[in-house]
Amino acid sequence: MNRRELLERSAALGGISAWISSTGVALGSATSAPLTPPAAGTIPVAFVLSKGAVVIDFAGPWEVFQDVNVAGRKEAPFDLYTVAETLEPVRASSGLMIVPNYSIDTSPAPKIIVIPAQRDAGKPLLDWIRNASKTTDITMSVCTGAFVLAATGLLAGRSATTHHDSYRVLAMDNPDISVKRGARFVEDGKIASSGGLSSGIDLALRVVERYFGREVATQTAFRMEYQGQGWLDADSNRIYAQQNVSPGQTVCTVCAMVVDPKSAPFTVYRGEQYYFCLPSHKARFDADPKKWLAA
Repeated sequence: MNRRELLERSAALGGISAWISSTGVALGSATSAPLTPPAAGTIPVAFVLSKGAVVIDFAGPWEVFQDVNVAGRKEAPFDLYTVAETLEPVRASSGLMIVPNYSIDTSPAPKIIVIPAQRDAGKPLLDWIRNASKTTDITMSVCTGAFVLAATGLLAGRSATTHHDSYRVLAMDNPDISVKRGARFVEDGKIASSGGLSSGIDLALRVVERYFGREVATQTAFRMEYQGQGWLDADSNRIYAQQNVSPGQTVCTVCAMVVDPKSAPFTVYRGEQYYFCLPSHKARFDADPKKWLAA
């Protein structure tokens, strides 16, 4: 999936420890309380899907949770399943077809909900997320899945992050959300959100750490041959906190994505020409130019 499409939705333990130490990453202290796993049995994890669900947003965390191994537990720690409004196949990003395990009418109650970027989460799915979250340990969004989470009302009055191209839009659309620019992930009580795409892997590893400790999460990352260290530092997306635009480049007035002025949609307002990456962003600007120019 390219950036334009994304915007439309809206080993041995000693060896592992040495590998972590060699990175020079400051491990820091956890900012959220540990989570208590059941003494026996599995932790149910629901991946909420609708049309356009971005594959890495749900496949990355899926791989993390499926690869966790906890010594002494007879069963896999996490039970993973997909949930959609109906059992009809869901066309994910670039045409991958997913047959949901459950509909919102038949799904077991989850303890973790994962919400990837997607573009067709209707009211029934939003209602299901809102109601199911009453008994979850964590409800987490990945990338622009934060807009789905925001639509449920569960982010109201909380902090959150999203893909760096969407910081401004999330903040403008939801003034009651404190948008954290440059965060790899944000934890706020039972609600968590991650930055774009691969950031969901780090948030999932962080959730594993909260349940089973750093050693188990480190083992999981090592088993996956995952060398990213974002899960060790929630602020590791600092490079995205500031807009990175070269002199002479033109950006979308709504989201600040670089555009080609020769082909991009544009609006003339009070004698100035403003460019946009998408017709939908042009429409948003045209509806209230003063709001966007004052942001």
